[in-house]
This record gives sequence, structure tokens and C-alpha cells, in this order.
Amino acid sequence: MDVEVETTEAGASRKRRVHGMLKMYYGMNEEGKADQPDSADPCDINGQHFDPDVYLNKLRRECSLGELMDQEGCMVKQIRSLDSDMQTLVYENYNKFISATDTIRKMKNDFKKMEDEMDCLTTNMAAITEFSASISGTLQDQHTQITKLSGVHSLLRKLQFLFELPARLNKCVELQAYGQAVSAHGRARCVLQQYSHLPSFRGIQDDCLLIMDGLRLQLRQRFRDGGSSAKDLSECVELLLQLDEPAEELCDKFLNHAGARLNLDLTGLEAEIPPPPPSPPAASASPAAAAPSPAAPSPTAAQTDILEFMDRGCNEFVSSLCLVVTSYQELFVSHAPAGAPGDVPRMASAKLQVFVDELAGRYFSIVERRIQGERGVGDNSLLVRALDRFHRRLQAVSKLLPGSTVPARGTQIVVRAATERVQRYLEALKSFYLDTLTDVRQALAAPRLSVAGGPGGLTPGGGLPDLLASLSASILNQIKAVLASVHLFTAKDITFSNKPYFKGEFCSRGVREDLVVSFIQFICQSSRGFCDSPGDKGGATPPALLLLLSRLCLDYETSTISHILTLTDEQFLVQHHSPVTPVTVLCAEAREAAQRLLNHYVKVQGLIISQMLRKSVETRDWVNTIEPRNVRAVMKRVVEDTTSIDGQVGLLYEEGVRKAHSSDSSKRTFSVYSSSRPQPRYAASYTPSAPMDTNLLSNIHKLFSERIDIFSSVEFNKVSVMTGIIKISLKTFLECVRLRTFGRFGLQQVQVDCHYLQMYLWRFVSDENLAHFLLDEIVGSTAHRCLDPAPMEQSVIEVICERG
Repeated sequence: MDVEVETTEAGASRKRRVHGMLKMYYGMNEEGKADQPDSADPCDINGQHFDPDVYLNKLRRECSLGELMDQEGCMVKQIRSLDSDMQTLVYENYNKFISATDTIRKMKNDFKKMEDEMDCLTTNMAAITEFSASISGTLQDQHTQITKLSGVHSLLRKLQFLFELPARLNKCVELQAYGQAVSAHGRARCVLQQYSHLPSFRGIQDDCLLIMDGLRLQLRQRFRDGGSSAKDLSECVELLLQLDEPAEELCDKFLNHAGARLNLDLTGLEAEIPPPPPSPPAASASPAAAAPSPAAPSPTAAQTDILEFMDRGCNEFVSSLCLVVTSYQELFVSHAPAGAPGDVPRMASAKLQVFVDELAGRYFSIVERRIQGERGVGDNSLLVRALDRFHRRLQAVSKLLPGSTVPARGTQIVVRAATERVQRYLEALKSFYLDTLTDVRQALAAPRLSVAGGPGGLTPGGGLPDLLASLSASILNQIKAVLASVHLFTAKDITFSNKPYFKGEFCSRGVREDLVVSFIQFICQSSRGFCDSPGDKGGATPPALLLLLSRLCLDYETSTISHILTLTDEQFLVQHHSPVTPVTVLCAEAREAAQRLLNHYVKVQGLIISQMLRKSVETRDWVNTIEPRNVRAVMKRVVEDTTSIDGQVGLLYEEGVRKAHSSDSSKRTFSVYSSSRPQPRYAASYTPSAPMDTNLLSNIHKLFSERIDIFSSVEFNKVSVMTGIIKISLKTFLECVRLRTFGRFGLQQVQVDCHYLQMYLWRFVSDENLAHFLLDEIVGSTAHRCLDPAPMEQSVIEVICERG
């Protein structure tokens, strides 16, 4: 391969060298032009002025014998090489030289034949020219006579037409060929007017005017009757205009006749609109009942559907209106009558604009009434297709009347229909949400979910998580279904979806803000409304519902709101040109609603347990009570209900963080003088005559104790919720004790009850010291209100509590 490459390169180099030497020999440059002489040196062997003698004398003078021999050998080699190259070049181009010689010989023969043909052609053309001149000279006189005769014949035909014109006009009137009659009279009118001073032409003109007056009366009568089609009516107006009837009067009559026909179409269209359904009495109406149901059928289901209604309106009224506009413009605007003033088209256009606006206003009113009858929010496709057809057909009016406001007014109707549809979907979502909450209430009230005797809660194995998942999924699926229905307004095959409103404001303001954001805000607002229920027990709202809604709002804050808004933005390609509600604001609102619901849940559950404790304290005679032998039943009920609530909250919220418990939390004892006086010397020396010392010690202890906020906000975990409920319950117990007077056995009964509560409640709170402190306060306050403060032995208390 390398040998072949080298051989090819050597051959190419050799060929270039040969061509270069030939160019040098013939004095040609690289562009094929002769080089200009550079110098006149006689010693330049390649120059034009080379002199061999001078060159040889120079070599003999300047070179030695050896150099002369070398120079001779080099020159001989160059001469031989050049001869060899010249032979090779001749051999290689021999065929080309032969072919060129043959071509030149053939061209000589062809050119000789062509010259003979050109000579023959020149001779023929000269003969033709000579014959043509001879014929023209012969026929010159006859051509003049023929031209005169042709003119006379044409004049006679015109005169014949004029003399036969009255009879022709009568025949056309009899056959009702009014167009031919007007056309024939128009062709002859100018001639008759010009030669009216001649008696014969004057008689023809009078006869024609009499016939045309009768024709004009017939056309007016036909125009007034208005029983013909729109095409015949247009033809009638066109003929009257050609007969010089006043254009303004014809405009008014034409529009009046057309308006009567179009109003009949509108009347028939209006008859298809059913009367509005009677509104329900205000006293029995409720928000849930007033909102449309997603599955509610349209009140016009038995009537013509919205798509058929729009089709009829477009095919009858809009098509007829476009035909009237086209005919009117053809008659009065585009082709104004000959000789009419220049302001006639302007006047005609103004009348047409008023006419179209008036009829379009009535048509739009009928369409809006029919659209308002579409109250169902189930299938949205028929309405969107009907609006698309309505909008599409109105574009024909914009092409016929470029400056008309009819298409813009039609677009506004579509925009209002879409906006109203969004509002109906919002009401449907609200109604669906309220109905779903009603179903959740019924599920919570079912026997399989309620705890026997419990405070409206669920068992730990209840269905709260399932209810939460079902509620959240139902709401999300309903939102997706509504978004899919609304998305039909922005489909690519819908003509009005290309309008700036539906590309921008409808998506950002109408769908995102007025539908999705408003519904999320409604969920938060309605959830907060459960926190405003009157009554100590929270009204009719089940506590489990408060807990469920608080978890729902918390889930919305963490993920659901972002998911819904992202889905909306992606589906509708929302571009935030105008200010929109940020996701963070909605999340903050949902978290605030969740916080209020959870706080209210703690308050309601705490008040339920507090009510039991308050009644148990107020209905007992603590001065004359018997010696305690058992734990009171109400304390057992408190522990049972607290355990049930703990299981209920644990179904929806995480455990939370607790402080480390001491190993003897359930064995702690209570002093009758509160935890500030655990020393035995105070208990032994306590007598009713020395109350100041014990009160002073108790007050000093309170000064250095941490303040307990009973109704503080709770965190979103089970421990914080249970701590809040227990704080409210024990604080109520403490306040009730401070309002009663106790005997010895009453004090001992409170000791037993508090020890029993301490055995179980410490495990529910975040800090066991908080429960211990409140229970200490209860026992200490009972001792302060006791007439004979003789506490029970701790061992006896433990035996009673273990037995209970």
C-alpha cells in the first residue's frame, strides 16, 4: 500500500513538473496568461533575450573545467528529460488531437449547409413581402367600404333595439323578468335622454318611462309584502336602486323586513327556554341543600339540551343574520347606487351596525338565560361544546363587520359562563365536603366505633385512621374530577381557549384562586367553625371529629395543599401574571386551623372529665362522710376515660417526647400539707389553731414553683394532648376542692382518690412532676379546708388503692 501511494505521488509530482516546464517554455503563468518580461538579461537561459554566445563566454570566464563538465552533464539531462516529457504528453493526448481534428472538419461541412439554407430563407421572405404589399394595395378600397357598411349595420341594430324597446320591456314585465327589463332600459336610457328633442325618440322615451313606472310600483309592492325569500328580496332592492329609488328609504325598509324574519327566529328560540324552577322557602333552605349536587340532573334534561339549542340558534338566527349583512353590504355599501352621494355607504353602514347590535343583544340575552338553566355540574362537555360552537359562529360576523362589537360581546358571554361554572363547581365542592362530614359524623356515632360510657371517643382499635384516609381521598378525588371538568374550557380543540383570558386570568384567577384556593380556605374556615361551638361540652360536635379534622388540616399543611396546587399549575399551565395566594400562606392557615381544632379537642375532653369530677365533689357531703374503704367509682371512670382518650389520640398522632420517669412514680405519697411540707414535724404539730404557719409555707412554696399554664396550646403529639387534658381535669378538681369544707374522713377519701389517680395518670403526661404537683395541691387544699385534718396512714391508702 505504501509503495502504491509513493508511486501515485511520484507520478503526480512528475506531471506537475512537466506542465510547469511547458508553461515556462511558452511563457505562461499559473492563470494561463503570458508572463510579462521581467528582465533583458542575455544570460537568463529561461528568458526571451537569451544569447548562447554570451552565456558560454560567461561560463568560460567564471567556471573551471570541472564545473563546465558538470554544467554540461546537467544540461544534457534536462534536455533529455524535457524531450521524454514532450513525447509522453503527445502520446497521452493523441486521441484528443484526432477527435478535435474530426470535429473541426465536421463543423466546416455543417456551417456550409446552414449558409445555403439561410440564403434560401432570405429569398422566400422577400417574395412573401412582395405578395403581401400587392394584396394590401388591391383590397384597400374594398376595406374602406366594408368598414362604412359595418358602422351602418351597427347603427341600424341600435335603432332597431330602440324602436323595439317598449315591446321588449312589456314582454319582460309579463314574464316577471324584471332584471332583464331594468338592464335593457339602463342601456338605452342615456341615448333616449340625449336625443329626446327628436319626436320619434321622444315617443319611445315616454313609452319606456310609463312601463318602468309600472315596474317600479310592482317592485315596491313586492318589497312591502316581504313574502319572498332573502335572495328575491335582495334582487328586488337591487332593481329599485337601479331605478333611482332613495337609498336611505330602501335601507330602512330592507332592515325592517329582515328584522321581522330574524325576530321570528329569536321568538322560536326563546320558546325553548323552560321557566326557571321555583326557589325553595328561605326557612327550610340550608347551605348544604342550596348547593348543587355533583350528580344533580339538569332541570332542562327533558327539554332540548344546550348543544342542540346552540346549534339551532347558530344555524337559524346567526346564519340568517350573516346572509342579511352580506346582502345589505352588497347592495348599499360595497356597490353603492350609481349617482348616489358619497355619504350613502357611511349612512348604510351606521344603520346596519345599529340593526346588528339590537338583534345580537336580544340573542345574547336568550343565550345567557339558557346557559343559566344549566345548573347541574355533572358532565361539562355539552356546555363547553355548545359555547365553542356559539363562539365559532360569531367569528363570521367579525369578518363581515370588522368594527362590530358582537364577537367581543359573545366572548364575554363565554367568559361569564366559564366563571359562573367555576363558582358552581366551588359550591358543589363545599356541598360535597359538608355531606362527607355528615357521613363521618354518622360513622363516628355508629355503635361499632363508640366506647360504651366513654366521652364520645373511639376504642384504640377503632376506625379513625380509615375514616381519615377515606375523607382525605374523597376530597382529593373530587377536586381532581372538578379540575378535569373545568379543564375542558382550555382544551386545544376549543376555539375560545386561545383567547388571552382563558390562557391567563381564567387559569390563575378563576381556577387556581376562585376554585382551588377558595375551597382550601373553606375547609380551614369550616374546620375553625367547630371550635366556636357553644356550651361547656362543645355543643353537638363529637370530640373525635375535632381530632379527625385537626389531623386532616395538619396533613393539608404538610403535603396535600402543595400537591393540589402543583397539580392545578401543571394541568392548566398557570402563569402567575397577577398576584396569587402563596402556598406558604395556605399552609399557615391550615396549620392554624389544625392547632385551634386540637386545642379545642383538649378543652372539650378536659371539660367532659372535669364535669364528672365537679359533680362528684359538689354532690357529696364531705363533712359527715364515712371512713373510706374503697376508691370512688368516679375516679375509676376518670382513669378509664383518660385511657380511652389516649388510645384515640394515638390512632392519629405520634407518641411525642416524655421526660424520664423515676422508678417510684406509682409509689409516691402525698402530704396533707402539699409537697412543700414533707417534714414529719409539720404534720405532727398541725392543729387548727396554727393555720398561719402552714399557709405561709404553702405560699412560699408557690412563689418558687413553676407556673402551670392550664389552657396553653398543645403540640401535635399524643403526650402533649394528654398532658393538656389532665391539666384541665386536675385543675378543675383543685378549684372544686377549694370551695368545699371537709371532715376527717372527707380528707382521707381525697387522699385515697388522689393516690389512685397518681398511680395511673403519671404515665400519660410529658412530665410526671406536673401531675404530682397538682395532686399535692389538691390534697393540701383539702387539708386547709378540713375541720379535723387527721390524714390516713400511707400503708392503708396503698392497700385500699390496690384493692380498688
